[in-house]
Amino acid sequence: MLSRVRTLILPASQRRSLDELTQDLDLSSGDTRSKSSAFWTMLTLSSVIAAGGVLTDSTATVIGAMIIAPLSTPIMGIALGSVQRRRTGSVRVVLTACVLVIAVGVAFALLIPGDQDLLSNSQITSRTSPGLMDLVAALATGFAGAVALARRDVGAVLPGVAIAISLVPPLVVVGVCLAHLAGWLALGALVLFVSNLFALVFGGMMIFGALDYAARRDQAGGRPARRAYAALSLLFVVVFVPLAANTALTLLLETWTSRTKDAAEQWLAHSPGASVTSVEAASRTMHIHVRSPEDLPPVQALLDRLEGRIPNGIPIVVDAQRGQRIDAGTVGD
Repeated sequence: MLSRVRTLILPASQRRSLDELTQDLDLSSGDTRSKSSAFWTMLTLSSVIAAGGVLTDSTATVIGAMIIAPLSTPIMGIALGSVQRRRTGSVRVVLTACVLVIAVGVAFALLIPGDQDLLSNSQITSRTSPGLMDLVAALATGFAGAVALARRDVGAVLPGVAIAISLVPPLVVVGVCLAHLAGWLALGALVLFVSNLFALVFGGMMIFGALDYAARRDQAGGRPARRAYAALSLLFVVVFVPLAANTALTLLLETWTSRTKDAAEQWLAHSPGASVTSVEAASRTMHIHVRSPEDLPPVQALLDRLEGRIPNGIPIVVDAQRGQRIDAGTVGD
């Protein structure tokens, strides 16, 4: 059964040879000087582009950085080397690259004058609170990237894979957050990067191991790296636990936010023209934004309505704005 699935997904006529994969993924083989020059040049430029995109909250700029970022190459090199039980130096390259990208993020964050509200930047908030679905998507992307590398006829999908898996932007966000002494936000972005890294390596090892790359080593007296699989699985669980916990917390916050909004709308039900514009949870505090042409009802009535709907001890902040909605009609009437 597995052989049939492997043949369907990775037909022998389209499989790339081991030498081809090694040439592409191992920076220590072949013309190492040219490979290293290209890798570090493109990584530095992609880091600068990503830093600009993150600090200006530009999605298009961040996507551009993701397309040219070469960080997935040594990560897949780790997967190939693990399957073959061969040291390629890819781990050292990835660690050095991480330090470089984070340093670029720190430098640019310190160079930009003025205070920045990190929580209002969508490029930062979207990468500092990873959930379980981020891991699932990263795992699927890891398999897609490995299949694209192993087959000759689907190499055109690699730019899409580069966009789907987020590697350089989270590291830049780590640097930006560290520069602003936002340790928890930096940790969240780092967890996102690590989960994506593990997903790429795991997907690469599974695909490369399903082919004959490891089998050739078996014929020469070697065996696939079972310890590498075990270690990777353990690390995968370590990443899985905080992502699952964060997903559960996010779902709870959404539930509490919805309940808070319902309670606030009931609280304002007898105030003509008053409305709840939004409710959001930030820094473990519920912020209720309301608009009313007149004075608001006693706040204690709102707190009484929230009793039992959300956990005790959560601070409630009501942001009131004077004003009302006026339907002026239609132009031309």
